[in-house]
Amino acid sequence: MPAISVVIPVKNEAKKIRACIEGILSQTVPVSEIIVLDSGSTDDTLEILSEYDKVKVIDIPPSEFNHGATRNVGVHAATGEYIALTVGDAWAYNNEWIAELLKGFVAERVVAVCGQQVVAHDPKNNPVEWFRPYSTPQITTCSYSKEKFAQLSPEEKRRACSWDDVTAMYRADIIKNMPFRVTTYAEDAQWAKDALMAGHTLAYNPAARVYHYHLEDPDFSFKRNYTVLYHMYKFFGVVPTVPEININTHLSYIKALLKSKGISFFDKFKWWRYNVTAREGLIKAAKAVNAAIAKGEEYLDEEHKKYCGKPPIPKKD
Repeated sequence: MPAISVVIPVKNEAKKIRACIEGILSQTVPVSEIIVLDSGSTDDTLEILSEYDKVKVIDIPPSEFNHGATRNVGVHAATGEYIALTVGDAWAYNNEWIAELLKGFVAERVVAVCGQQVVAHDPKNNPVEWFRPYSTPQITTCSYSKEKFAQLSPEEKRRACSWDDVTAMYRADIIKNMPFRVTTYAEDAQWAKDALMAGHTLAYNPAARVYHYHLEDPDFSFKRNYTVLYHMYKFFGVVPTVPEININTHLSYIKALLKSKGISFFDKFKWWRYNVTAREGLIKAAKAVNAAIAKGEEYLDEEHKKYCGKPPIPKKD
């Protein structure tokens, strides 16, 4: 088996970090080390991590945390031939997570493999987003010349780079020589773009699943959607489409909620309202980004800095 390192940025993840670490340690493919990048935890996260011999903690001053640069610290400290990335509040869907990531390296030219986030069937999670598989996952690969990539439409570029560092694995020599960019968000999508434009091949294996979910209040929903839409425009030129809330929207929520077992009618009503509010946050963000784009790149950058100068922080459930 190849030597595998796992890199995890964390802050105040005492409620979920044990599930994260034990999920990694229970894999059918063993890992050599787990490198945790802690940016100022004040709960019991560090005490829990101290229980595990394979865990090495690197302290990052909270003021220096950056989605790209902080991950680079862990990557360069890793000693494995392959480096997997996840986050402290995610945990493996099953004990084949690492094996499924490795399966994605279907050829020597594949330099990295991305999996899939899924939402557990838990009453505390939005039932509309519960994982309901409808097909057998298949490994797909993606590669372009620099010229061919430039010819793609903005949406095609975005889809090709739908990378996700909550469940991804990299050849160490590649990621160390082509590190993440210093960015407040979407470091994974930008890295995928850099990799494809450098002539590398990426693979997607949806069977490499992890559980991951955040509750979103209206403020976080707006800021998260704003920064995602901002970066998709800056990286790929995707101009946001403003979604609607119509009868079909409500029917899709109601249909999913009616399928959700173990939830009272009253809670289903609350989740229906939650989804409507989240949709409203996306609409508000899309309209705001489009208005800023119309006023020019400099104005857009200033608006993004105003709303999302610091990465949006999800509520800890």
